[in-house]
Amino acid sequence: MTPLILGIFQYIGPNGTVGAAWQHPEDESANFTTLSHWTRLAKRFDEAGLDFLFLADSYGFPALDGRLLDASVREGRGIPHGDPMPLVSALAAVTENLGFILTTSTTVEPPAANARRFATLDHFTEGRIGWNIVTGSSGATAAALMGKELIAHDERYDMADDYVDVSLTLWEGSWEDDALVLDKQAGVYADPEKVHLVHHEGPYFRTDGILNLPPSPQRTPLLVQAGASGRGREFAGRNAEAVFVGGGEPATVAANVAGIRAAAVAAGRPADSIKVLVGALFITAPTSEEAWAKHAEMLAMSSPEGAAAIYAGNTGIDLLALDPDRPIEQTTTEMGQSNLERYLGKDGKPAPLVRDILENFRRTGINGSVFVGDPGEVADQIEQFVAETGVDGYLIQPHLTPGTYDDLIELLLPVLRERGLAAPAPAPSAPGTTLREKLFPEGTAHLPATHRGHAFRA
Repeated sequence: MTPLILGIFQYIGPNGTVGAAWQHPEDESANFTTLSHWTRLAKRFDEAGLDFLFLADSYGFPALDGRLLDASVREGRGIPHGDPMPLVSALAAVTENLGFILTTSTTVEPPAANARRFATLDHFTEGRIGWNIVTGSSGATAAALMGKELIAHDERYDMADDYVDVSLTLWEGSWEDDALVLDKQAGVYADPEKVHLVHHEGPYFRTDGILNLPPSPQRTPLLVQAGASGRGREFAGRNAEAVFVGGGEPATVAANVAGIRAAAVAAGRPADSIKVLVGALFITAPTSEEAWAKHAEMLAMSSPEGAAAIYAGNTGIDLLALDPDRPIEQTTTEMGQSNLERYLGKDGKPAPLVRDILENFRRTGINGSVFVGDPGEVADQIEQFVAETGVDGYLIQPHLTPGTYDDLIELLLPVLRERGLAAPAPAPSAPGTTLREKLFPEGTAHLPATHRGHAFRA
């Protein structure tokens, strides 16, 4: 089997994705405001040969009807939440191969500002940067915080298409490959004939100018997208090189994977031009009994109220206010459509009851898959899930920090490597390999000719 892509999923905040682990005596996630906390983790991931650190982000927070949700504040779930962007230069300085995927929204700041920041980070990381493109997470509170109205779900994707076009115009069209001269004797920094003013006039955004720094190693950062709604899949087919989907039932994940690959083909790209990664939590220990004890300990710190707060912040739906003995009647939301669709009846199966939705969300969190057992058992589950879904890898989430990662690196990774499910240690790429080349070793540092962004090149 081709080695899986293995990335780490993190918020700049306390806790993992299930429960309120910060209260555990061995958990260090409450130290998220200290730089040393992150540099230690990044060095650990880099030395273990993991592919990248995915830093999720949102300006939003769990609230409903103009009020904060008490459980979110009390348990530290969704509040607080810091900005990952300032971290990356420090993390790049202490690592050699680890990639960094950063989340920014297409509804918050002008695309030229976002493009310039990512190009700068691509330079500073020597090509190890990726952009997780979101149209808005916890959209209602994020919009209110910015003094804006919540934009309808599908229109946000229309805007995002235009936002990405501005970004590609700047990244790919401003400088030719050999524009930078650096001839000290002749006094020529760059060739004026090969630096171009660019113009874009779209339905939502416009730009006139240049990306005011030379091309970075990748030019365009690795383009990543999260979400599996119908409009989200269409966006991914046009733009994404990697897509992050939630876990859950293998049949549901397999349908999402097939839909994403079909969207790529519909956009004129090869089906395998998008790597699909699924969110998962691996709980392992030397014995199965110890692993299940850790799982029970995790669930003891996961309350229904805390789970409902996270679900409400993502979807705008308060599970605690609904009849627990009926399914969710709402079928659309202008916020997190994927986590609503996850619990709707489909393919002839009845929709789950609200009480079952809440319990499932309490146990599995926003990303939906938890694998428990000794290292061999978890490796079996990982392998079976890949066989049933066709995913290319995992975004691995923590329960305890750093304990979950210690177990992953010391116990599980050796088994995955023995089976060919993980690349050999140390990291397979020598320093200088870009994030794009790490995920697509058959390609180059730049967007491939099959991606529509290639046509924006000067």
